[in-house]
Amino acid sequence: MGRRAIMACVAMLRLLAISLLCGAVAVPFLGEPRGDGFEHARFAVLMALVVGQVITVPIGSVAGLVLVAMGACARTPGYFLGAITTAFGAIVATQAWPATSWVDGSSGLGDPEAESVVALLAIASGLFTLLIGLSIVLLRWSGYDPRTAPVRRSRVRRKPRTP
Repeated sequence: MGRRAIMACVAMLRLLAISLLCGAVAVPFLGEPRGDGFEHARFAVLMALVVGQVITVPIGSVAGLVLVAMGACARTPGYFLGAITTAFGAIVATQAWPATSWVDGSSGLGDPEAESVVALLAIASGLFTLLIGLSIVLLRWSGYDPRTAPVRRSRVRRKPRTP
């Protein structure tokens, strides 16, 4: 894998993490939950988060591809982004898991199959966000910086100089 490809992967990793976090922008616009209680509110927040990520992740991916093509995004993501992304993914996954069992066991909701799919998407989103955050933290912890990565040289041997 060449240096340019590695820099593209690092830039895409960073912008993917940012776009996953930006999915939370949709949460304030969720309106009122259908029912009363914590379970209804939790499910409404998870549903708004999944809808927000469906919108922001493609936008972030296209922005990442454009920035990579222009060569404008070469900085390695930091510890802070990795830690926030990891914590966010862990919170989403741990809240989506009980929401899944609540949706499967409750009655009175709208379409139980569709709501089960939304809860499973929230679990998948949380686990994927957790993995992205952990990969950023491990990338930083390893000390890798694509700007200082060694360049692979050809194996052509030159004649030694004679004094």
